Amino acid sequence: MFKKILIANRGEIAVRIITSAKEMGIKTVAVYSDFDKYSLFTKIADEAYHIGESPSAKSYLRAEKIIEIAKQTGAEGIHPGYGFLSERGFFAKMCEENGIKFIGPGYKAIDLLGSKTEAKILALKNNVPVVPGTEKPLQDFSLIKNIAKEIGYPVLIKASAGGGGKGMRIVNEEADIESSLRMAQNEAKSSFGDDSVFIEKYIESPRHIEFQILADEHGNVIHLGERECSMQRRHQKIIEETPSVIMDEKLRKEMGECAKRIVKAAGYSNAGTVEFIVDKNNKYYFLEVNTRLQVEHPITEIRTGIDLVREQLKIASGEKLSFTQEEINLNGHTIECRICAEDSEANFMPSTGKITYMKNVLGNGMREDTGIEQGNEISVYYDPMISKLISTGATREIAIEKMKRSLRDYKLVGIKTNISFLLKLLECEEFVNGNYHTQFIEKEFDFKIYNNWKISKEISRISFFIFL
Repeated sequence: MFKKILIANRGEIAVRIITSAKEMGIKTVAVYSDFDKYSLFTKIADEAYHIGESPSAKSYLRAEKIIEIAKQTGAEGIHPGYGFLSERGFFAKMCEENGIKFIGPGYKAIDLLGSKTEAKILALKNNVPVVPGTEKPLQDFSLIKNIAKEIGYPVLIKASAGGGGKGMRIVNEEADIESSLRMAQNEAKSSFGDDSVFIEKYIESPRHIEFQILADEHGNVIHLGERECSMQRRHQKIIEETPSVIMDEKLRKEMGECAKRIVKAAGYSNAGTVEFIVDKNNKYYFLEVNTRLQVEHPITEIRTGIDLVREQLKIASGEKLSFTQEEINLNGHTIECRICAEDSEANFMPSTGKITYMKNVLGNGMREDTGIEQGNEISVYYDPMISKLISTGATREIAIEKMKRSLRDYKLVGIKTNISFLLKLLECEEFVNGNYHTQFIEKEFDFKIYNNWKISKEISRISFFIFL
């Protein structure tokens, strides 16, 4: 087992990793930017080192500097958290070349699964259903136009190297294909340095279901059940829950086995998530693999009783999984809400400033993961998530009521938050009945908000922070 690790991240995920490491007797090294000098994660780590200026490109994305500090402090492993360098194959390779264990999958698996087209080919080879479309990156307009006509509109253009909804366009008719392609390619080039795209059939009003997997370095793979992540706004998850209301044991077993097959075929180890979309007939299709810990991992931890960060550290140190698929127990219902610094009455514009007062009342069946304290500032440099509030109960109804009570008791002064919006979602009939999908907010809920608050079209076009 490791004696010391470095956490190449910040905020609540850095706090989350540090706490599990401490419980295992592992020393921790934090790295921080100018802005984060007095943040909670730097206070609770055993050691903390300045890494650069506040912008992430000058701090948390400085791979060479992170390696240098790890070597300087004698850290045997680096945990990347999520975001930043967590899914960069080159960084995992740098760790390996410098004799430092990357606490995640190997760089070959990251690069293979990080390409949506290569991942799709791998899925097809391993009998995992995929959405009809292309298997290789495309740039030729005439070819894209012909393929779109062949598979039928609506179609979805997606950046091959993309994520977070960037480089993605829905095309409903042939007249829009050329302009949509240009916009998708330009956005992909700007965001990822790669303008290649692929095209697939657009599944209308799908549900987003993902499976948490754990794989050790000895060929053992298990899944820890599903998470429903369909309550999204502009491709960004807002509320997650487990189990999914559409899931039964037969479907769970089928999808779980598909998830296990694809990661095993990729030579994957450590924690990861296999994502699917599910249509109105419960027909599922492989979407992608996230080669890291997910923001919403706490709901799986609560439902299974398994500490995923602890398992990551054990796997990275060479241990075999200590349980089999048959030994995984899924209990109760768990929901996560992401509390963000944004103004839901002004089209969710980011809200920055100092938190002058902060109070929450958790109570029985509640958990909070955060890296924020009273007196901290919310800045323009990083994503706007303040906290992850997690409720659990014997039934979905109990978990919802616990979450609503805790959100009402959550007080923040100094900045705007999306708490009122979260409460509106939890109280709307469609969510209560479990009858929602990934476009639910855009098609139904935002429309009501714009009417109520008379948001201008100009404001609605203003960009906002993108977070995981």
